[in-house]
Amino acid sequence: MTDESQLLIERVQTGVRMEKRLLKVLKALAEYHDMSLGDLLEGIVLHAFDGKTPFSSVSLKRIHDLKKFYALDLDSKASHRLTEIKGKSAGKKAATGKRTSGKGK
Repeated sequence: MTDESQLLIERVQTGVRMEKRLLKVLKALAEYHDMSLGDLLEGIVLHAFDGKTPFSSVSLKRIHDLKKFYALDLDSKASHRLTEIKGKSAGKKAATGKRTSGKGK
């Protein structure tokens, strides 16, 4: 879009599950840019939908450093091979007394 005027949108709350270290890197990057995680993700997706890279060389260097800090060894080649550890988060919720099922009474 080339129009510089404000765009009115409606945002919705979502519960997205994501790899733990990847989320840490994203949160740290959002903090570095003084923006919310949601704003960062919107920007990444909008750039990706246009076939453009969302990051400058400075941001890519920061991402590289954050990936090292959080021991994130995944790259785009891993995106279709990720398999969640069964019962890991469900076991945590059960231990804290939280429901593991989305069904309520």
